[in-house]
Amino acid sequence: MGHHLAVKGNEIGTTTGRSRRCGWFDAVALRHAIQINSVSGICLTKLDVLDGMDTVKVCIGYKTPNGEITRPPIGCDTYKDIEPVYADLPGWQESTVGLTGLDQLPENARAYIRFLEEQIEAPIDIISTGPDRVETVILRHPFGE
Repeated sequence: MGHHLAVKGNEIGTTTGRSRRCGWFDAVALRHAIQINSVSGICLTKLDVLDGMDTVKVCIGYKTPNGEITRPPIGCDTYKDIEPVYADLPGWQESTVGLTGLDQLPENARAYIRFLEEQIEAPIDIISTGPDRVETVILRHPFGE
């Protein structure tokens, strides 16, 4: 799956030409980063890469030798002993490429966005629906208007 996401998302190193490592959205890690950095909203990129998938996954916790946790473990040496716990969400077959309005997105894509917001405990302000700058859904302007 990581290879599929890297190819579809054109995740290739500009200098090295190597494929970047890709995986499912890790809501646990992002929620922690949002909390410690006082982030008020995020930009969700590459929504279009998930087009055509029957199921999309979101990491909502980690399985450790001592049980499941919903916060990142402390200390880098503990990461070798954890496994992600995923929530499976229904995917969507419709294309989101180039869409610029939330109401244009497939219902399952909107449900995915709402689920992410609940998990990360922060709003998603901007959604990228393609590689071009205009392929963007702006829900809340980051600098006000």
